Amino acid sequence: MSEPLPGRLVQFNPLVGDVAGNAARMRAHWRDASPALWVFPELAVCGYPPEDLLLRDDFLRRAEAACAELARAAGDHWVVFGAPVRDGGKLYNAACVAHQGRLDTRARKRLLPQYDVFDERRYFAPGREAVAADIAGRRVGLLVCEDLWEPAPSAELAAAGAQLLVCLNASPFDADKARRRLQVARARAAETGCAVWYANQVGGQDELVFDGGSFALDARGGLLARAPVFEEAVLEAPDARTAGGCAQELSADAALYRALALGLRDYVDKHRAPGVVVGVSGGVDSALALTLAADALGAGRCSALRLPSRYTSDASNEDAQALCTNLGVEMETVSIEPMFEAALASLGAVGVTGDLVAQNLQARIRGLLLMAHSNHSGRLLLATGNKSELAVGYATLYGDMAGGFAPLKDVFKTRVYDLARHRNRAGAVIPKRVLTRAPTAELRAQQRDADTLPDYAQLDAVLQASIEADRAAADLAVA
Repeated sequence: MSEPLPGRLVQFNPLVGDVAGNAARMRAHWRDASPALWVFPELAVCGYPPEDLLLRDDFLRRAEAACAELARAAGDHWVVFGAPVRDGGKLYNAACVAHQGRLDTRARKRLLPQYDVFDERRYFAPGREAVAADIAGRRVGLLVCEDLWEPAPSAELAAAGAQLLVCLNASPFDADKARRRLQVARARAAETGCAVWYANQVGGQDELVFDGGSFALDARGGLLARAPVFEEAVLEAPDARTAGGCAQELSADAALYRALALGLRDYVDKHRAPGVVVGVSGGVDSALALTLAADALGAGRCSALRLPSRYTSDASNEDAQALCTNLGVEMETVSIEPMFEAALASLGAVGVTGDLVAQNLQARIRGLLLMAHSNHSGRLLLATGNKSELAVGYATLYGDMAGGFAPLKDVFKTRVYDLARHRNRAGAVIPKRVLTRAPTAELRAQQRDADTLPDYAQLDAVLQASIEADRAAADLAVA
């Protein structure tokens, strides 16, 4: 058997739908490189998840043309990449192998996830057989994402003579996913005696963030190399005789912060928005949202609007100004009082009054002004609500819920504070008082969130059990 070529796992950030652009970026990796085995993630040609684009014939024809072009460009390289493949009237999520102008192997994903954020059975037919190929001097078993999570596909590949399992992935981030991926891959290595290469997508796609963290294991499950998370990278995948570099693991707070920043940046950039607008109140949610935006995009692409009312405290005004000064973000101030007074008068004339009316009016006036700023500048408005408030309705439709992207929508209030403190350890930009004051919407005099809601630690424990752990209502009673 010939000496194996170097292996390179390309942790790729595709743009969903940009078939030609994705293919061009893939080709650029090996254009001037010496021959190697290149591995790209699941559906790298079209990006993941392509959703209903897969129902369009023109889209699939463009993907097929891109696959043919990748094969022509492969030369002496071996290139393994993910693409949608049609055959016999069915569509498959496939791992393709290109070499010297040919596209000889198309291993079809066998286990199609239909849970959580996945909807693959809507689009794809399942593959029926294990596919191993002779690639660059070694017998390689090809897997696509979910196929690694059950023992049978890997066992069948090992029985077919595979020495190396190459798995193409588009595995989204969650707080415990990296640990579970590594645990599963190690189990497959131990069961089969095969080395495992795991190439994962990276980048934000709407509500999903793909964290990368690609890795290579030896046949005993030992970690040989691991790519960094939340950034594009090319991982040199060593064999059992050599050692590779292993990126440092992040703390839970650091990983979540990086995930939120990447998701925000890619949502803005992939939609070609020039920047973002954030309404800053002096509270922790808007402070964290603006800080994330400044870190992800740069201060120059962020605009802040302070919209005080009669109920806005001096502390809130001061903290909003201090935050923007610390971040280097330009802030404008527009009082909502004239519009608020006019609306109260107009509604009062027809008998529409009350405390809740007045509170929600303020939020909706702010939403109107923020959207006007967004329309004027072309910058995307960020909604700043967190998961705790959204889950219990402590937010105003067409008011503080207005916006094109909500970076904190899946972050509980207690985690908002954790992340703000984490960010300040790298450089104190969020004023200390923002983190120590009792949270308040400041929509009436002396208002505190605790007047309406339980303590956030208690509330978040209940929400965590209900939303994340699917506990029954009867199990959620608290003293």
